[in-house]
Amino acid sequence: MSNTRRPKPPHPKQEQSPPGTTPNMDPLPDHGEESYRGNGRLEGKVALITGGDSGIGRAVAIAFAREGADVAIAYLQEHRDAEDTARLIEEAGSKALTIPGDLSDEGHCNGVIEKVVNELGGLDILVNNAAFQRTYADISDITAEEWDTTFRTNIYAPFFLSKAAVPHMKPGSSIINTTSIQSKQPSPQLLAYASTKGAILNFTAGLSAMMADRGIRVNAVAQGPIWTPLIPSTMPQEKVENFGKQTALGRAGQPAELAGAYVLLASDLGSYMTGAVIPVTGGEIMI
Repeated sequence: MSNTRRPKPPHPKQEQSPPGTTPNMDPLPDHGEESYRGNGRLEGKVALITGGDSGIGRAVAIAFAREGADVAIAYLQEHRDAEDTARLIEEAGSKALTIPGDLSDEGHCNGVIEKVVNELGGLDILVNNAAFQRTYADISDITAEEWDTTFRTNIYAPFFLSKAAVPHMKPGSSIINTTSIQSKQPSPQLLAYASTKGAILNFTAGLSAMMADRGIRVNAVAQGPIWTPLIPSTMPQEKVENFGKQTALGRAGQPAELAGAYVLLASDLGSYMTGAVIPVTGGEIMI
């Protein structure tokens, strides 16, 4: 398998069962393992990252740990990927906490926040990043159960987690949501996923205003096509082969290329930013 940092399509043909795993991807994603250098911007902070086992979540976990934060990652069941991410956090000299389970369940979300606070001593940064995605050619192929799962994972979970986290957050804390270019330019085959990403934009705007007087900043990062396990495990092979080719840069982004945006929003570098959306889209315009 190749490990070129920023490869352009075509990618090798590949297919995985959802939700996919990192070691089976070709080329392997770049999460900043060899490139990210911290500057102490998050010293003494505690962060929770959902979907932190792989992809964007892993890249953010590496960056936060190297900036000095202790990091908890919540994930569904990808234990090997989670263990690899925890190892990278600990190698940075930070504490790591892994929490498996279904974030579409409110009780589990409440338990995640409680576990983070009890075991890491507080919560300063919440990154709502976990997502569920499937592709369908026609609306008649989408079941009500699938629609519900997508919404409960992608927008209910950020609501559940934010609601549980806010009572533990002090002024200066940060909530960062992951939205997408799909929120403004929805692909027909990603109808359910794109709909949730539009909801996340509004959730971010409304919650930022609600939390302003408490000193808690709420922002979002809008991703373009990013090379993560979600891609070969949820898209047709022909889409995987040319994934990211339509962007101005002519390629998919690597998870590491988003990490800096999350560090900005989590740290004092972004202290005057709330209700903002940072697009990291490879040149695709959010209109």
